[in-house]
Amino acid sequence: MEFIHDFMKGYADWFYLIGAVLFILTLRGLSGPKTAIAGNRYGMIAMAIAVITTFFVADHPVIWMIVGAMVLGAVVGIARARTVPMTQMPETVALMHSLVGLAAVLIAIAAILHNNQLLALFAENGAALDMAGVQHAHMNKVHLFELFVGCFVGAITFTASVFAYGKLAAKKWAKTISGGWVKPVQAIIFLAMLVCGFYFFTTGNINAFWAMTVLALAFGWVWIAPVGGGDMPVVVSLLNSFSGWAAAGIGFTLENNMLIVAGSLVGSSGAILSYIMCKAMNRSIINVLFGGAMGGAAVASSNAGGEQVQRNYRSGSADDAGFLMSNADSVVIVPGYGMAQGRAQNAVKELANVLKEQGVKVRFAIHPVAGRMPGHMNVLLAEADVPYEDILEMDEINSDFPATDVVLVIGANDVVNPAAKDDPSSPIYGMPILEAHKARTIMVIKRSMATGYAGLDNDLFYNEKTMMVFGDAKKVVEDMTKAINGTGH
Repeated sequence: MEFIHDFMKGYADWFYLIGAVLFILTLRGLSGPKTAIAGNRYGMIAMAIAVITTFFVADHPVIWMIVGAMVLGAVVGIARARTVPMTQMPETVALMHSLVGLAAVLIAIAAILHNNQLLALFAENGAALDMAGVQHAHMNKVHLFELFVGCFVGAITFTASVFAYGKLAAKKWAKTISGGWVKPVQAIIFLAMLVCGFYFFTTGNINAFWAMTVLALAFGWVWIAPVGGGDMPVVVSLLNSFSGWAAAGIGFTLENNMLIVAGSLVGSSGAILSYIMCKAMNRSIINVLFGGAMGGAAVASSNAGGEQVQRNYRSGSADDAGFLMSNADSVVIVPGYGMAQGRAQNAVKELANVLKEQGVKVRFAIHPVAGRMPGHMNVLLAEADVPYEDILEMDEINSDFPATDVVLVIGANDVVNPAAKDDPSSPIYGMPILEAHKARTIMVIKRSMATGYAGLDNDLFYNEKTMMVFGDAKKVVEDMTKAINGTGH
């Protein structure tokens, strides 16, 4: 064992370099569906190298505690991965982000307590410690700054992610807050956190450290609580970025190059994805995070007047929809969260196959913020083995809608709302959308005429070319397939 320890410690930087290269290949692989499986494998190998190397490099590790934590984490992770339904994947991702933030906070606390124990030991037995021990016990400014950044970013990530989990899982305790008091309170807590952090950085005072940590935990909650449901995909992406930066900050504290590299890769990629998603919504990241709920103001104002305008819409049956699609030359399917909620992706894949057998050209149109997290619809369609070449992004498909015979919208709402292009008073005005309203015929599967996650009514549903088909997405799609096959009733 001692030989392995010496060998791993002597070549640790080389192993970490290999792991870093594999993590870069992981991100490259995850950039496309065809290479995603290989990307995941690279990531698994890189993480195994990082864990094994760190295990052997550590001085005097508490073996039972490390192995116990790894086994417990593996059991919980495998159980969750095998049982989580796709509808709960967004909140599961948010919950995992919270654990990264919590780990960063706990590591920072451990570093502070360890440092204080060294100082106390020197105070009691000064003659027993040499100057090297004293210098190690007295943290320099760089080390204090690393702890400051890693701890407060980790604390914010933890509570913000917990709230995002509650919001996505529709928990009663994750209530959106609003009002004129919110922004002043956010500013006060944030400034107080920075003051305490700066005092800790300049003096090393542990009480300032505890105060900073508590304020950071509080800020993470009040920071995310006002954000509206329509913006949660961006929040999840941003919290992914934050978890990476928290890990990188703690990597400096632990002097672990692998953690620094991996954290920086996650942080930067998450930040880029957040920017792309904000661009897809025609909004700035500052507006998303500090502008309040995306559709909250619109909903409040519409309800405040006490007037509910009744609008006419046209509804039809699954048989009607099946007949129209089977007689079309081209069909574009627009999936949304309703498809995930109804677990209808496999039924949708079967519908597409049946239409293709009838000679219909079938494609899928994906909006960057469809669903509850980045890439949510892509994951669902990949799970159903929908061919990659049939899945097109918004910029690729929008120009084809005017020549499309039938658009089938399955549980999507805000990403196909024409108000984003036509109504300057709409909260989503200017947001790029899938231009389904330009197709010759539009069919929408929904449970009811209720608004979407952003709380906005959708003009598409009242379009004269639109036929609403009400019901559970999976059941309706299956009935459409039966109708096309001539077995419907």
